[in-house]
Amino acid sequence: MTDKKLTKKDLRSIFWRGFALQGGFNYEKMQNIGYAYAMEPAIKRLYSNTKDRAAALKRHLALFNCTPAMTPMIMGISSAMEEQYANNPSAIDPDSINSVKAALMAPFSGIGDSILFGTFRVIAAGIGASFAKQGSILGPILFFVLYNLPATLIRIFGLKYGYKWGVESLDEVQKNGVMDQIMQIVGIIGMMVVGGMVATMLPVVTPLKFSMTGATVKLQTIFDQIMPKLLPLLTTLLVFCLIRKKVSVSKLTIGVLILGILLHVIGIL
Repeated sequence: MTDKKLTKKDLRSIFWRGFALQGGFNYEKMQNIGYAYAMEPAIKRLYSNTKDRAAALKRHLALFNCTPAMTPMIMGISSAMEEQYANNPSAIDPDSINSVKAALMAPFSGIGDSILFGTFRVIAAGIGASFAKQGSILGPILFFVLYNLPATLIRIFGLKYGYKWGVESLDEVQKNGVMDQIMQIVGIIGMMVVGGMVATMLPVVTPLKFSMTGATVKLQTIFDQIMPKLLPLLTTLLVFCLIRKKVSVSKLTIGVLILGILLHVIGIL
């Protein structure tokens, strides 16, 4: 049987659809709808029956959030992994496709945000503003070109080489039989990313304090001595348990919002 392979037309379609990444942004799974939409040409090419296509689309509806210009490289890698799985399902665990995506989100966002948003955009805005200040129409034009040209080139070559390196790397990994080790490393990186996000983005603290032998003791200090960021961790684990029990994210969001307001009003948080 001939191996299924993505064509240049498929990759071009993925590239153009990638510009719609933010179109379906939501606060539950962020860019997942846009990512799945961009991957649709690859899924249609690689899977012939509805069941396999639905399973592939569902895979790419998992939570995803990354600098848009850096995302095509991840899409290229995902496309290569989908191609490998479609041709040889026993060679690769489909869950590893999402594991790789999750592991790449944070480092790619860090690179993209610092280079594109923190560097190119600032330089382009400075040059554009200097021309605009003189009343020149070149101001907005230069800003648009100087910022978007590098971002577009990163998209083009990111998708191309992400797919190319993905195919070559997967072939090499399959020959050496080290996929399990790679997935273990990817899983560890993913957990580190989640742990870092919980510690830095979930500021759950308590102002409660009590007197003991004439001294005032802050409850938050005790928690910090037990383990720094203990309350954010416990909050995350509680929400995770409720999600595992099939409580909808919408209900959880509203519930956490109401509970947070009430606990703040009565002075617990």
